[in-house]
Amino acid sequence: MASETKKRKLGRGLSALLGDDAAADYGQPDRERTPKTVPVGHLQPGRYQPRQHMDSEQIDELAESIAEMGIIQPLLVRRLEGHADAPNAPDCYEIVAGERRWRAAQKARLHEVPVIVRDLNDMQALEIGLVENLQRQDLSPLEEAEGYQRLMNEFSHNQEALAKVIGKSRSHVANTVRLLGLPDRLKELIDQGEISAGHGRALLTARDPEGLAKKVINQGLNVRQTEKLVQREGQAKKTTAAAAPKDTDTLALERDMSELLGLKVDIAFRDGHGSLTIHYQDLGQLDDVLARLSHKPQDDTPV
Repeated sequence: MASETKKRKLGRGLSALLGDDAAADYGQPDRERTPKTVPVGHLQPGRYQPRQHMDSEQIDELAESIAEMGIIQPLLVRRLEGHADAPNAPDCYEIVAGERRWRAAQKARLHEVPVIVRDLNDMQALEIGLVENLQRQDLSPLEEAEGYQRLMNEFSHNQEALAKVIGKSRSHVANTVRLLGLPDRLKELIDQGEISAGHGRALLTARDPEGLAKKVINQGLNVRQTEKLVQREGQAKKTTAAAAPKDTDTLALERDMSELLGLKVDIAFRDGHGSLTIHYQDLGQLDDVLARLSHKPQDDTPV
């Protein structure tokens, strides 16, 4: 049920891009459409392909399937303008959705593939590429984040508008894009599956994210445990800062005031500001301190 709801949300995003009928056809490859067959050499990968890594084993498996069954779902492409100077040059196309099928078709030694040609601008090409991959959950967290960031940078999408198009919540978009702020080493660990996107978000605020990431991996910590680890690191940092060595003048003042009041005194001074702490055990000691502080000389005659 949840997966059906997710698909409906993503379908609405495609409807906004291609129109209701086109989106319905795109999501249902068994419906009648008007594909055309073009040589594989007349196609090239899309400039706005959000997926940065393609698993070679998965391509090989897809190639075996295509060799046996053919390509069931046509590729979605757009026509390339100015691809050749010759007036009678054949049409060439840029792949909007289906690059893996195209690569697998070449491995299966197909000479032609079925395509559907659409008149799409750059923003639509990137949006459709994102939605198509998100429907199959093929994108890594960082590829998803990069795709969202490109939409916002290159096409002036804000997070709320982008969330509506791709059928995700605004908070999901925001949390995913935050991963781009991680150090490169942690991005590699996410890509390698050593830590999850949730671990990455928890480590974003860490003082030493790479050091903590090693602890997370070595100890097999889950996301909640990682969040607590980051919190403890922050608390330890504050404690260390508070316990910084005091200079001799401050120590001398503490000693003189302790002797004057008969109680332990702590003086904290930082960035031009300070605080004075007097430690007492009962109200009697506090009354004695107040009496000492309010004491006036019996003889006011100047010496």
